[in-house]
Amino acid sequence: MNTIKAIFSDLGIPDQLLHQDNFLRKDLQLDSTETIEVALALKRQLGINMKLETSEDITLGQLCHLVETTMVENLKNSP
Repeated sequence: MNTIKAIFSDLGIPDQLLHQDNFLRKDLQLDSTETIEVALALKRQLGINMKLETSEDITLGQLCHLVETTMVENLKNSP
């Protein structure tokens, strides 16, 4: 969660808005470019690929869960 908070902080979103039930687009008002920036930051910092720009609006909590699930799957599939 700290890495994800840092990514949103880099986009200029204040920590007090980062609640698990806030939606990325509706509540945090991320546009398509910012959504891609989040996905690229996740790739750079955590080594995971996420297609956030094509998904429906999700909450920050759902994003955290997706990141955790993807990381676990990547570990299972690594040699």
